[in-house]
Amino acid sequence: MSDTPKIWEYPSLPKLVTRLRDDLRSNDCVLLFAYNGTGKTRLSMDFKNAGKKGGSSDTLYFNAYTEDLFSWDNDLQSDAERYLRLNTVSKFFSGFKELALEGKIFSYLERYADFDFKIDYEQWSISFSRGEEENIKISRGEENIFIWCIFLAICTLVIEGHESYAWVKYIYIDDPISSLDDNNAIAVATDLINTLKKPENTTKCIISSHHGLFFNVLWNEFKRSRTNYNTYFFYRSAQGEKYSLQRTDEAPFFHHVAMLSELQQAMESNQIYTHHFNALRSIMEKTAVFFGYKDFSACIHGVDDEVLYTRALNLLSHGKYSIYTPREMVDDTKELFKNILTAFLSRYRFEIPQLTKATANPPEQS
Repeated sequence: MSDTPKIWEYPSLPKLVTRLRDDLRSNDCVLLFAYNGTGKTRLSMDFKNAGKKGGSSDTLYFNAYTEDLFSWDNDLQSDAERYLRLNTVSKFFSGFKELALEGKIFSYLERYADFDFKIDYEQWSISFSRGEEENIKISRGEENIFIWCIFLAICTLVIEGHESYAWVKYIYIDDPISSLDDNNAIAVATDLINTLKKPENTTKCIISSHHGLFFNVLWNEFKRSRTNYNTYFFYRSAQGEKYSLQRTDEAPFFHHVAMLSELQQAMESNQIYTHHFNALRSIMEKTAVFFGYKDFSACIHGVDDEVLYTRALNLLSHGKYSIYTPREMVDDTKELFKNILTAFLSRYRFEIPQLTKATANPPEQS
């Protein structure tokens, strides 16, 4: 039996959306791990748009656009009353006024924050307080947590079958809280799982994240509580032309390990681009910090041509090279890159996964 991972390629995000919707015919949830810049947010919007028919929708989503449904009125004239205003045109708020969500929102919020809030349904605004302080401006992180708690409260209504959200067939969640610390990553993942695994829940769900710990907590919880789910590593080709799914039955690869796999493949195929020097420098910087070195050059200290390699990395990794407009290196620079990467991998024995082989057949249902 081959140990080669199963990978399936798709020429566009709409084609990948079709695959995910097919998956959800026989699975309750699809869990995706993907790094920033892969296209996770665009995938979530394409999934949502695929469910728009005749003016109706079938997907309740949480992604970067969800935060845009909230905007601050900072009372610039008197600097006294500050409100978070709601974009009530969105179906996201379709059950707010009738169902009085304060209690459900606060039951989540009190686990993460120490401020209180009040919803004005006439003005469609939210004011915040902390202790005796009224009309406070909460921080960006607190605002993100608050919006996430609103979303969880709405998910509860969906699961309970409230008429205002009867249109929801799918819940799509993309990176619920940005820049999570480890404690909040675990707490948010646990609350999400506890909400989704309620026995009355019949709503299908997709969750995507770049956060390794958050993904791992979800993966472990799904493994314990569900039998019909799929987990994938979602990534895009270096040229940005294709999107791939790799079934992952284990925890996702850390970013630096996945990047090393890409660099190794670039070296073996001789398709080495200018931005690969930036990536290699970044990996060496992280390795130096991990081992307590003062400079990344310590990662290749003692190898032949150490000074040349260090100067090359300093020079070639300072260019503003983009992965979206790749430029191939000239032959001499390619050889220099290969020598530096080989020296680095010879010194640090990373277990590098295989991420790039694809098969023509779609993934079987599980």
